[in-house]
Amino acid sequence: MEPTSDAWAEKPSEVRYISRLTRETLALILAGGRGSRLAALTDWRAKPAVPFGGKFRIIDFPLSNCINSGVRRMAVLTQYKSHSLIRHIQQGWNFLRPEFNEFVELLPAQQRVSETGWYTGTADAIYQNLDIIRHHAPKRVLVLAGDHIYKMDYGPMIAQHVEKRADITVGCIEVPLDQARSFGVMKVDDSARVVSFIEKPARPEPIAGRKDVALASMGIYVFDAKFLTESLTRDAARSDSSHDFGKDLVPGSIDRFRVYAHPFRDVQNMHQGYWRDVGTVDAYWEANMELIQVAPPLNLYDREWPIWTHQEQLPPAKFVFDEPGRRGIAVNSMVSGGCIVAGAELNRSLLFSNVRVETHAHVEDSVILPNVRIGHHCRVKRAVIDKGCTIPDGMTIGIEPEKDLERFHVTRNGVVLVTPDMLGQPLHTGE
Repeated sequence: MEPTSDAWAEKPSEVRYISRLTRETLALILAGGRGSRLAALTDWRAKPAVPFGGKFRIIDFPLSNCINSGVRRMAVLTQYKSHSLIRHIQQGWNFLRPEFNEFVELLPAQQRVSETGWYTGTADAIYQNLDIIRHHAPKRVLVLAGDHIYKMDYGPMIAQHVEKRADITVGCIEVPLDQARSFGVMKVDDSARVVSFIEKPARPEPIAGRKDVALASMGIYVFDAKFLTESLTRDAARSDSSHDFGKDLVPGSIDRFRVYAHPFRDVQNMHQGYWRDVGTVDAYWEANMELIQVAPPLNLYDREWPIWTHQEQLPPAKFVFDEPGRRGIAVNSMVSGGCIVAGAELNRSLLFSNVRVETHAHVEDSVILPNVRIGHHCRVKRAVIDKGCTIPDGMTIGIEPEKDLERFHVTRNGVVLVTPDMLGQPLHTGE
């Protein structure tokens, strides 16, 4: 594994140590969830397949973290409406070399254990694939959620797991206390050993000495492979279990086994790293809009930690016409390849690939997914326009709240989600 900071560069023996540990680790990425809070964005795709950041999909972030951390054996567990997710991985993640024991495997629910077939929880999803895990014979298993946006070096977490002789290591972040009810909340002792873990508590406990912050699980775990197999087998035999890591397996291990927390830190400044659960339309819109800031909290231009993806071969973005009232311009915006802004104006917006914005249209504070056409004289404000939409000439979105509520999905914060279904248009092929 290549050094990721000056600190690591000064300690080559530690780099080699972590490199060996990451090579011995198998990553399992849980990508089967619908993500129903994203409303119509996940009607026809799993949450990890939702486009993000102008050219990526959400699944690209945990996959890229694995590659950049030196974990090059990965399996993606899929279930809900996984066609576009599987297609994306096949097209964009086929560059690994199996002769060097590098791979990304796809593990859909396939009745490997029983005829019921479907994954019933996060722990059950991995239990149903224990035979595949044994085949790869890893020393450790890294379990990841496939639906979060972040950049993380997993090497130090795996190293901590080994050094503390842990049975389970849980990646954790500090979250505001008023948001902690959506997470698994932990208490730890002075050695970072977990002494309690409650999934989505009604009254989260704050970190000792701090009133407004709780310690929350990121849904990232490291297990020794043997311990994971034994734990999943015990859990599968329990009729009273929901077969979930956060609800059952991790809390049930605290009193009997060595469970430790690993704080998520940025490898360059050692502050808490960027992490977003884009689980609602408002959170999704906000996380995308953060990217157009002058100094965004998530740096997509970081050459030392690139985000890999599948991208079409497209021509550069083009801005045409230069007349009073008919000028193709973009201000404080991100515009991807294949886009044509034809005498229209963009302000604080993010355009994915192959978007066409026609003459006299105005787009502001909006996220426009691939293959969208915005017609002449349209006005679009505070909106998320889904892939393949054609916005008819003269339509306004985000301007007249009453009309938006009649036609589209409007969030609590006033963001308007528009999909082809809502416009009475066919879905874009390949979705």
